[in-house]
Amino acid sequence: MAPITWRRLVHSVYSPAIAGVFSRISDRLFRAQERRRGSAVLLLAPLLAQAEPAPRHVSRPTGSAGAQGSDGLCTHFHWMAEQVPAFRVPGAHIKILTSPDQFYQAMKARIRTAQRRVVMASLYLGTGQLEQELVDCMEEALQHSKENSHSPGLKVSVLLDYTRGSRGQINSRTMLLPLLQRFSSQMRVSLYHTPDLRGLLRLLVPQRFNETIGVQHIKVYLFDDSIIISGANLSDSYFTNRQDRYVLLERCGELADFFSELVEAVGDVSLQLQPDDSVTMLEGMVHPYKGNRQDFAAAARKRIMEVVSSAQVRQQLLRHRSKEEGGMSECEEDTWVFPLVQMKPLGIRLDEQVTQRLLTDAGPDSTVYLTSGYFNLTRAYMRLVLGTGARYRILTASPEVNGFFGAKGVAGAIPAAYIHIARQFYNQVCQLGQQDRVRLHEYHRPQWTFHAKGLWYYLQGQDRPCLTLIGSPNFGYRSVHRDLEAQIAIATENEELQRQLQEEQEMLYRRSSEVSDSTFQQPDRHVKLWVKLVTPLIKNFF
Repeated sequence: MAPITWRRLVHSVYSPAIAGVFSRISDRLFRAQERRRGSAVLLLAPLLAQAEPAPRHVSRPTGSAGAQGSDGLCTHFHWMAEQVPAFRVPGAHIKILTSPDQFYQAMKARIRTAQRRVVMASLYLGTGQLEQELVDCMEEALQHSKENSHSPGLKVSVLLDYTRGSRGQINSRTMLLPLLQRFSSQMRVSLYHTPDLRGLLRLLVPQRFNETIGVQHIKVYLFDDSIIISGANLSDSYFTNRQDRYVLLERCGELADFFSELVEAVGDVSLQLQPDDSVTMLEGMVHPYKGNRQDFAAAARKRIMEVVSSAQVRQQLLRHRSKEEGGMSECEEDTWVFPLVQMKPLGIRLDEQVTQRLLTDAGPDSTVYLTSGYFNLTRAYMRLVLGTGARYRILTASPEVNGFFGAKGVAGAIPAAYIHIARQFYNQVCQLGQQDRVRLHEYHRPQWTFHAKGLWYYLQGQDRPCLTLIGSPNFGYRSVHRDLEAQIAIATENEELQRQLQEEQEMLYRRSSEVSDSTFQQPDRHVKLWVKLVTPLIKNFF
């Protein structure tokens, strides 16, 4: 009975701060045992007060900012290819989706026609009717493949977060179990479990709060050689009235191979769902919360970075060979795609490094439109926004379109906490006299929520963006330090793709209002003292 009593006690008083306290207590209690038997229950290192290093100064790239043609574009952003894989693709193969319904219909259509692979990575899969229709599409495709081949060619791989995907009696796992039971040779369901949720912390933190410690947050949806990169989860609100961003890349085989291998690598170090709803680890893999934390992180990093490094080398060789053989013309391959991965718990911080460099190089000759559903810039990103010369137009959710608006308990304070964060940032802008250069906007839309994230980069003299970041990161503390994230940088000279990016950016900003002093004087912007006091904790955990 004792464990149940403890759970009830913690559930009644839990706040994110307790996670740090339990970390320290458990660390001391179990450190000796950890030395003897290899970290079976050692908790994560203290979660709070992780110092963020100041962004190091990086010299600006050489080459003309207004250079035309894919080679000129590569010269301007060539430094990305030195850090991450660089895929050269035709811009005509890329389409910006603008609505939740477009996103949902595109997935269903491509699942039905997939011949070789369906790969889906998300935080979770919802349990409603729309989500069931997605599962039904997978079932139809798997059954069709099974009936029309002596050796079924279609493989379906789903990667979700363990904590979010296991919440409640009806959950992501129970949604997928029938497929796993019927098509066990064609179906794989992997559940990533952060190594930071372990020991006493894992035992005591209530189910609704355990995902604050860290989750699998990548949103990649792949169908044969087509990919959708987004910040949207597989849940009904993301298919109907939750505004996000989505990009569809078709006939991009090499890029699809990369993301398929990346999801497979994360899946290999995750728990494997079995037809009886149990979970196991692949043979030889370190367990994420029963095994030694450092050993797990090292093994996971090695497995994932093998994918990144081999892709980078392979693309470099292909570019070299293409130059020697003449390759495709510039007008055919006018766009570069750079995958950016951030997995700080595993020691992988490629997205952070590239984003810092991009913000560092954004000089007075450029304009950056940046959006995040949860405006919570890391200190490093904030210093770059406030300290560099580029013009910034930052879009975030107004309180009523925040995904936590109206929630119960601690979560209900999150919209007010983000009001407080926005006001602190706005005050800093004013104190520095940067109101003309850095402007904050709020998104408004009745009966909708706002989850869009990323940026659009305009060079001097250009009325259309030449680069965008799109994917799962929010530019906040959790995205950088806690979760597994992935996005892509798309650098393009394709005029039609640039037009689509411009229209996407303008569509989102049209539904916004600019923040001013009067914004925070409105009655609904009053923030209670206790919310202000817990805001530093909310910044780290939500």
